[in-house]
Amino acid sequence: MVEKDTIRLLRECDAGVKMGVSSIDEVLPFVKNEQLEKLLTACKTEHEKLDREIQALLDKYSDDGKEPNIMAKSMSWMKTNMKLMMEESDATIADLMTDGCNMGVKSLNMYLNQYKAADEVSKDITKRLINLEEKLVTDMRGYL
Repeated sequence: MVEKDTIRLLRECDAGVKMGVSSIDEVLPFVKNEQLEKLLTACKTEHEKLDREIQALLDKYSDDGKEPNIMAKSMSWMKTNMKLMMEESDATIADLMTDGCNMGVKSLNMYLNQYKAADEVSKDITKRLINLEEKLVTDMRGYL
């Protein structure tokens, strides 16, 4: 059970990290404020570091990981593009990133509770990802 829950939790983190990187990549071309761009780029770099850790652990279990849900990714893309068409501003970007991070934190906490038998290493990665998302929400407040 431990191995099964560990793999499932790592898969969800994998999908979450990929979704986060994709979302940041979508908005970066529209950022006007240099400091906001630095915050988002730094967050993306941290996501990519976590992704490498996740991939190494998934490789250990001979698992390919998980891509973000296609419907969730499509809806996110549509929401991002619609909002930016209506108002291309740093406040819009901060709002979008805040919404995305909040959804990620909610999902990751749910999976952390669902896969209780996961090993401590995967739980730690999940908690670090949650903290990264929560920090970005806090960092976005000044741009809302």
